[in-house]
Amino acid sequence: MRIGVIGASGFVGGELLRLLTLHPEVEITSATSRKYSGQYIYRVHANLRNLTDLQFTDRNLEKIIDSSDLIFTAVPHGTAVDIMPRLVESDIKIVDMSADFRLKNPDSYPMWYNYSHPHPGLLKKFLYGLPEMRRGKLKGARLVSCPGCMALTSILSLSPLLKGNIIDQKRIIVDAKIGSSGAGVASSRATNHAERYGVIRPYKPVGHRHTAEVEQELGNISGSEVSVLMSTHGVNLVRGILCTSQLFLKNPLSISDIWKLYREAYRGEPFVRLVRDHQGIYRFPDPKVVIGSNYCDIGFELDNRNDRIVIMAATDNLVKGAAGNGVQCMNLMLGFDERTGLDAAPIHPV
Repeated sequence: MRIGVIGASGFVGGELLRLLTLHPEVEITSATSRKYSGQYIYRVHANLRNLTDLQFTDRNLEKIIDSSDLIFTAVPHGTAVDIMPRLVESDIKIVDMSADFRLKNPDSYPMWYNYSHPHPGLLKKFLYGLPEMRRGKLKGARLVSCPGCMALTSILSLSPLLKGNIIDQKRIIVDAKIGSSGAGVASSRATNHAERYGVIRPYKPVGHRHTAEVEQELGNISGSEVSVLMSTHGVNLVRGILCTSQLFLKNPLSISDIWKLYREAYRGEPFVRLVRDHQGIYRFPDPKVVIGSNYCDIGFELDNRNDRIVIMAATDNLVKGAAGNGVQCMNLMLGFDERTGLDAAPIHPV
C-alpha cells in the first residue's frame, strides 16, 4: 500500500518513517517538509541512512493524494485543520497524529487549545485511534485521530478500573513525567540543553490539554462524567513517559481482585504488558525498558490503609505514544495483522 506522510521532518514524522521504511506491506511514496524540501530524508533523520533514498517534498496535496492509499498527517496542532477538508473530500484514508480532531465536542477547543475549531462538523467523523479500545471500529475505518502520548498512557492504565466501577470517578489523580522529545523539534529557552538537562520540571501542574482526552474517553467507558486531575513534569530523559495515578476505591479490594481486572481487560493484547514483580530492579513499569517499542507496561500497588490504588504505566512517547500507535491503527485500517512492523523488542540499556 502507498503511504504519504505530511509533516515528516519532526520527531513523530521521523518515527513514522523509521517504522514504515521497514514495514513489509507498505511503500512510502511521499514525505513532506517545507523547510527541507528537496533534501534526502537521512540528512534530517540520520538513523535512516542507507535505509531509504527518499527525498522530502513540498506539501502538494493533490500529488500526495494521487500517490497514496493512506496519509499520515504529523503536522503541529492547529495546522491539520487547514489541510484536512481537502484530504477528507478526496475519500482517502487518513491517520491524523495532531490534536485537531481528538476531542469530539467543539466547545472543548477554545478551553484546551485556545482556538475555535473551524470545522466542527468533521470532529465526530474521526475515530479516536486507540486499538485496545476501538479495534473493531478501526478495521476498515477511513478517518482516525490518534491520542496524545500522555492521554494514551493514562487511558490504557485506568480504563479497567472505570469498566469495573470500583473507584471514585471524581478523584482521578494523574502525575505524568515525560522526556524532552515530547516538546517536539522546535527549540526554545526551556528546551535548550543547558536549561533542560538534569531537570524534574513541573510545567503544567494544572490544565494540561491531554486531560480533556482522558476525561472524554474514560467518561465514554464509564457512561458518566469523570474528573481527572493531571499534573505534568519534564524529566531528564529524551524518550519515555511514566504516568503514576492515584485512585480511591469505593469498597476494599484485594491484590488478586486487581490482577483479575487487568488480566481480563488485556488478555491477548499484543502491546500491553502487566508488570508487578517481586524480584529484580524493574519491579514496576519503567520507561527505560520500553524505549523503541510499541509496548505499554502497566502495574499497580494497593494501599489498603487508605483504600487507595496506585497505577503506574510506561510508554515510549514517540512509539506507542505516537507513531507506533499510528502504525498499529494503519494496520487495522488496511487489513494487516496489527503487529506488522511493530514487533521489535525494546532497546536496553538506553
